[in-house]
Amino acid sequence: MEFGKLEREIRIDASPEIVFDVVSRPEHIRMWWPDDASFEPTPGSVGELVWGERAAVEQITVVEVDPPHTFAIRWIAPDGRLPDADNSLLITFELEPSGDGTIVRLTESGWREKGWEAAVLEEAFHDHERGWDMFLPRLQSYAASVVAQ
Repeated sequence: MEFGKLEREIRIDASPEIVFDVVSRPEHIRMWWPDDASFEPTPGSVGELVWGERAAVEQITVVEVDPPHTFAIRWIAPDGRLPDADNSLLITFELEPSGDGTIVRLTESGWREKGWEAAVLEEAFHDHERGWDMFLPRLQSYAASVVAQ
């Protein structure tokens, strides 16, 4: 198996504008992905995603903000280093209108560039696959609930 790019696609019953807010604003992200998030949704902004009582904390760097089409961040950098193009994974949410909803294409890339040994790369890749398979349905239902509010 090639571990170059992790890709997922889902359809959400909400407009691209609502979905963009849900994937790019900390107050929404914490409702479906981490337990807490703090960053400004502007390119170059640095922040963090937090799970549990700070049991897991990941620094992030916002890379691209193009409402309501694309939102991208970098994460999973070596300890003590800010995520950048040379040391981290890139998560990109691409949004496309689909009738009265939105197709979300998630891509997580940069795996080979991490320089991990094969077994570590494979386990991390599969761990992220399992994670996205859990979190994307939560994104789907949360975004639909925002529409209903």
